[in-house]
Amino acid sequence: MLRFSSLAVRRSLVRNYATGPSPHALVFLEHHQGILDSGSLSALTAATQLGGPVTGLIVGGPDEVSAVVENAKKLEGLTTVLHSTSPQYSTSLPETVSPLLQKLLSDNSPFTHVVSAHSSSAKSILPRVAAVLDVPAVSDITSVEHDASSNNTTFTRPIYAGNAISTVRAPSSIPIKFFTVRSTAFAAAAAGNSAEAEVKPLDPVEVTDCPSEHVDTSLTKSDRPELGVASRVVSGGRALKNAETFQATLYPLADALGAAVGASRAAVDAGYADNSLQVGQTGKVVAPELYMALGISGAIQHLAGMKDSKLIVAVNKDPDAPIFQVADVGLVADLFEVVPEMVEKLKQQ
Repeated sequence: MLRFSSLAVRRSLVRNYATGPSPHALVFLEHHQGILDSGSLSALTAATQLGGPVTGLIVGGPDEVSAVVENAKKLEGLTTVLHSTSPQYSTSLPETVSPLLQKLLSDNSPFTHVVSAHSSSAKSILPRVAAVLDVPAVSDITSVEHDASSNNTTFTRPIYAGNAISTVRAPSSIPIKFFTVRSTAFAAAAAGNSAEAEVKPLDPVEVTDCPSEHVDTSLTKSDRPELGVASRVVSGGRALKNAETFQATLYPLADALGAAVGASRAAVDAGYADNSLQVGQTGKVVAPELYMALGISGAIQHLAGMKDSKLIVAVNKDPDAPIFQVADVGLVADLFEVVPEMVEKLKQQ
């Protein structure tokens, strides 16, 4: 039988039991061609807001991990960098990466939170591991707060196409809390860590009977800024008629502004633009300084992906188009007359 010698000792023991371990976050750092993804840098920023140490996890093929680790260990907020190298990690398949995460989190794991960007890859990997460990996962969060006194973690995340904000509390009874981060809600972590993070190798977990095989990677190459992190975005909708008109109309304006090109789902479905350019609830979520919506009516699914933009400019012939309800500057006009004029004005500056 456990006996308490004093009331003070009893309160101390109860308090320690209630608070549990201090937060220690594991951030899944994604990369491409030796460069860390901007979304992972935002996830790192979110992880630092938990108030405890932050460990980064990097997996990849033999030819790419060393360069990524060199960049990662200098990031502000990282205390440790774990890296695992194997030919099977050259492409980030959920079936090959998930066992590594599962093993890392099962062997007397010190980690209380697992964090990643809300990317296609992470959305396949983290829920798998969370399901195996029998813990819930929270996706696409826009804020995080950890209460050290209760050991509860509270998140906010948009629901109903961004028309409502849900507050989700993960109690202390959940040993490991999984969550993905909306990159536009957090600033990207910067390099310049005066004390470089400690680097530790991690043995890979070889998967011999993987049911999936990577066949090919098709990437859209462009000299324009990346859509997800661009400070200026020019988007077109169904009114652009066809792919040739879409490019001939939007690309000169995007080049003049130094902007990324986006598209509505209607434009993507019609074949005007590549799927990687889709902005909206089922595409990319952006929050640039300037967002230009050209020939976009403003369906609720599209607004969910861009309404957090600092300045929204809309051009549409329909004065009742829903896009004007969120636009800071609206022009009821023919975009085929307005856009060339804007391009000429910009070239004269």
